[in-house]
Amino acid sequence: MFKFILNRLVTSAITIFLIVTITFALMHAIPGGPFTREKVLPDEVKKQIEAKYHLNDPLWKQYTDYLVGLSRGDLGPSFKYPGLTVNDLIKKGFPISAQLGLITLSIMLMVGIPAGIISALRQNKWQDHLAMFLATVGVAIPNFVVATLLIYIFGVKLGWLPTSRWVSWKSVIMPAIALAGYHMAYIARLTRSSMLEIIQQDYIRTARAKGLPERVVIYKHALKNALIPIITYLGPVIATLLTGTFVIEKIFAIPGLGQHFVQSIGNRDYTVILGTTIFYATFMVLINLIIDIIYGFIDPRIRIGK
Repeated sequence: MFKFILNRLVTSAITIFLIVTITFALMHAIPGGPFTREKVLPDEVKKQIEAKYHLNDPLWKQYTDYLVGLSRGDLGPSFKYPGLTVNDLIKKGFPISAQLGLITLSIMLMVGIPAGIISALRQNKWQDHLAMFLATVGVAIPNFVVATLLIYIFGVKLGWLPTSRWVSWKSVIMPAIALAGYHMAYIARLTRSSMLEIIQQDYIRTARAKGLPERVVIYKHALKNALIPIITYLGPVIATLLTGTFVIEKIFAIPGLGQHFVQSIGNRDYTVILGTTIFYATFMVLINLIIDIIYGFIDPRIRIGK
């Protein structure tokens, strides 16, 4: 296990290095710069600003300077937010995105997994047809469409919930439901198919033949193995939810990390683009590493070390 974790850490470091390099090269390959849109600035003033941020240095020097700062945990200053660094923006936006992501994750799991279990145990009955119909609708409808409908019904027409900003606990309800819809439906379908495969295995028939209660057979023996594909799916989903969902945060004007990422692309804010990309990539790599380790505890037959 130790050798596996060490190999994954080395591979993860190489992956993050390649992401930094490719993102840096792509940003500087596009014509223009962070201050291209500042039409009112004279050329001399613009040159002074670029010199302040070392944007007039050779590209290789900008790259090496950024890697040196990155090794110290310094993601650099923001070009569009005077007085703020990329670290400040992440510290400010990540807790909001993480809070929204955790609530969304709870809704996904509390609804999706039970729905899939019930659908599998009631195969070809009305419970199964109803659950799969709702799951199909949830997968087919994009989350921004769900968000728009929720805003129109519960925000505009009924006035029960705030339509934007992050002002109270009510502000999280509609964004969390809009985010959870697709993943909740997919988890329900995934749980159903996995459970149907597991309950037909020989060891499940043996457990029932021994006279074990159905509840023990399903939740202790079948569900444990059925969770493996679900956990695989949850790896990148958790990283995406906790680090910010760009579209939903933009629709509901939530000041999370996703909003800073979207704005940084439009502003050509190099350091913010790089910083949020690196933060997301690092989070994704760590979550996937944790998921791989969890496999061994759920199913001892999986030998991760080998």
